[in-house]
Amino acid sequence: MSAIALTGLCKRYGGFTALNDLTLRVEQGEFLTILGPSGSGKSTALSLISGLTAPSAGRIELGTRDVTQLLPAERNIGLVFQSYALFPHMSVYENVAFPLRIRRVAGAEIGRRVAELLALLRLSGLEARKPKELSGGQQQRVALARALVFQPDILLLDEPMGALDRQLRAEVQVELRRLQRSLGTTTILVTHDQEEALSLSDRILVLADGRVQQLDTPRRIYTRPQSRFVADFLGTANFLEGVLQDHGAGRTLVLASGDRLPVGSTSEPLGARVTAVVRPERARLDAATPAASPAAGNGAHGLSGRVLDVIYLGQTVRYHVQTRLKQMFVVTATDRQDCFAAGDDVVLSWADEDVWVLPAADSSH
Repeated sequence: MSAIALTGLCKRYGGFTALNDLTLRVEQGEFLTILGPSGSGKSTALSLISGLTAPSAGRIELGTRDVTQLLPAERNIGLVFQSYALFPHMSVYENVAFPLRIRRVAGAEIGRRVAELLALLRLSGLEARKPKELSGGQQQRVALARALVFQPDILLLDEPMGALDRQLRAEVQVELRRLQRSLGTTTILVTHDQEEALSLSDRILVLADGRVQQLDTPRRIYTRPQSRFVADFLGTANFLEGVLQDHGAGRTLVLASGDRLPVGSTSEPLGARVTAVVRPERARLDAATPAASPAAGNGAHGLSGRVLDVIYLGQTVRYHVQTRLKQMFVVTATDRQDCFAAGDDVVLSWADEDVWVLPAADSSH
């Protein structure tokens, strides 16, 4: 197991820059996810680390070794693709044993390592089956076993769960995180699935247009995004734009409608145009009656609106509310909370600490 250090890593194709000046350290045993939209550079970064692609500039170190110019086979890296790339004519046992056979590991040791990994991945008893006789989740776990059986320094995962249905993907995610913690293998996952990144990672690196947008823990990157792009890409976000003004004990955001909404702590100066970010699950709805409206100065926000759409999602209900500014606001509530119907007049509210303030000029990445 090794740490990974990337310094000034770039990849250019003619006049197009796929990855620009990526500098990053992944600690030994850490699970890092590289997240971004299509064309963000995330798969390019993985190809460079694995050695499948040569960098245009920069350095790649695995532990104490500079591997920038080494071939993939010289880097001791396990790699799992979305397609799994299992050998169809080989059994489960033969697929997993293959990396050890080409490394000329002794037969008894091959048997021990394969049996150990198959047990860890709950594949014992399936040794003689061919890939076509396995479910998608079982094939994915065989691909993981094959990538780990030779004890790689690094495990690289290129959207390995993209072909699985939602329920199966959730089950395999649990297996993957359990296995990674058990083995302590330094792991980098590339995905565009925000939920997958949040549930699996120690840290998340968000890329866009080949550049780093933010690197942080899942909780901070979700609750404290450093840009509007990150807030919008990582889950659903509501944005309220206005001007910061002083309000005695704190600060308020004055909207174009004249509404004054208290906000939490922010380093932005008074008079600055800012964008407030509110996550759907942090907002709540109350019926638009005088008794239900939040009292001024009590640390709660009150913004009137009308419910336009109600989407039932089982454990939660998603409300689309149009505010006085004709802006759409999304609220997620549990199905045990008060229910509203399309056409109901409501008041949106949330706590000061659930508002995150960004500069208004930050409208893109």
